[in-house]
Amino acid sequence: MTYNINDKGYYGEFGGAYIPEMLYPNVEELRQNYLKIMAEPSFKEEFDQLLKDYVGRPSPLYLAKRLSEKYNTKIYLKREDLNHTGAHKINNTIGQILMAQRLGKKRIIAETGAGQHGVATATVCALMGLECIVYMGEIDIARQAPNVARMKMLGATVVPALSGSRTLKDATNEAIRDWINNPVNTHYIIGSVVGPHPYPDMVARFQAVVSEEMQWQLQEKEGKTTPDYVIACVGGGSNAAGAFYHYLENTDVKLIAVEAAGKGVNSGESAATSALGKEGVIHGSKTLLMQTGDGQITEPYSISAGLDYPGIGPMHAHLYKTGRAEFISITDDQAMNAGLELSKLEGIIPAIESSHALAVFEQKKFKPEDVVVLSLSGRGDKDLQNYIDYFNL
Repeated sequence: MTYNINDKGYYGEFGGAYIPEMLYPNVEELRQNYLKIMAEPSFKEEFDQLLKDYVGRPSPLYLAKRLSEKYNTKIYLKREDLNHTGAHKINNTIGQILMAQRLGKKRIIAETGAGQHGVATATVCALMGLECIVYMGEIDIARQAPNVARMKMLGATVVPALSGSRTLKDATNEAIRDWINNPVNTHYIIGSVVGPHPYPDMVARFQAVVSEEMQWQLQEKEGKTTPDYVIACVGGGSNAAGAFYHYLENTDVKLIAVEAAGKGVNSGESAATSALGKEGVIHGSKTLLMQTGDGQITEPYSISAGLDYPGIGPMHAHLYKTGRAEFISITDDQAMNAGLELSKLEGIIPAIESSHALAVFEQKKFKPEDVVVLSLSGRGDKDLQNYIDYFNL
């Protein structure tokens, strides 16, 4: 059993490229070139240099002493929240902007939910002097106003998606329409391990820097490269893909993927795709997604705009189906309380997405000798208004 992608673009039975014919040239150009480009020494050198000098990598692996004491296990936080722009998203946008340049693309489009990926895309477009258009659901624009302002300051055009639920999936639909209409000069930077092959694999490879660093950081701190557990939240799943990447085939390392249960898995207001999803096709890949009996996509719900997606990336669908990763669903309330707890115990205010992962410690017992690494995928600045409203701060 392998947990990596095969040469057809599938993780087990999930993945592939289910795309309209009009998108075929765009996706095919990328598929034929992405591995070759990523293997070029000049590409690697530029990517690594920007991660170091611009993003501020490596991100620290921090032993959270007070949190560890409370849950009687050894908890390390992989501090992706300390990256430039405040989340893991920048790792992928740096990689993809370099890819776009080498493919001769002059115009960049992206979709965003919480706005973190939009900000990261706008950031690298400003860095490289490329035109940037970000599609964002009208509802997300309202609830993530600071990020919308950041994108505009960085020179991006933010286009509201006014159809459907006016959230992430609708923004993605709009971005795909744009790409169909502008195939030659435009590169679509997808922000997660979703979409048609090669996107899930390409994004996972750019995010793999997370687990690559974990290995040598653990060696320094624990005298071994492997933890007992890696925990990460999953919407589409790019931070989890990055945190899991170098451990996928090592079954001694247990993987825990944390989804948003919203107001409860069976409340009708949830985004717990693995628990509720059935096989289907969304945004160009075969995966697990939330749908009605006749195959209409159900609206997901989460207090976190970044986990509010009706599907998961095909890598995660495969990890779920094979049992390689344990999937845990966390409610809004559990996540918000875990976020507040980390703030008070460690002086770190996490993004609400990451708070879902932190809530696992209330749900699951770990042994005192376990080494647990949690991907702290983003910082809480963008979510302050949510925290203020929730806790009446």
